[in-house]
Amino acid sequence: MSRSSGSGGQHVNKVSTRVELLFDVVHSDELNDDEKALILERLSNRITQEGILLLASDASRSQMLNKNAVIKKFDQLINQALTPVKERPEASAYTADKRKRLNTKKRIGEKKSNRKKVILRRDDDLSSFSA
Repeated sequence: MSRSSGSGGQHVNKVSTRVELLFDVVHSDELNDDEKALILERLSNRITQEGILLLASDASRSQMLNKNAVIKKFDQLINQALTPVKERPEASAYTADKRKRLNTKKRIGEKKSNRKKVILRRDDDLSSFSA
């Protein structure tokens, strides 16, 4: 426990309401090696070089509420880190998608070719012109 910052006036200066939770992941007897590796990898931004997970809460003016909040946050983080990530099956392109893409390309190509300058050519007789 330590003194909190933020709102609370003189109460903040007198009472230790900030709660810090330190959990030694590397030396934990509750976790096996695979679980330790997963936690160290997935929570690396919250773990020190010594392998200690640091969490703190000073949201409330009550030490008990901050303690409950930090424990809840700890449980959520550990459960989230240990939950296996679902592997998505590799999606293949549908025939209809391929056809639609090619039709779109063809339409855009035709639109661009229609923007070209039209050159009129004279035929043998001067009365008819063709593009």
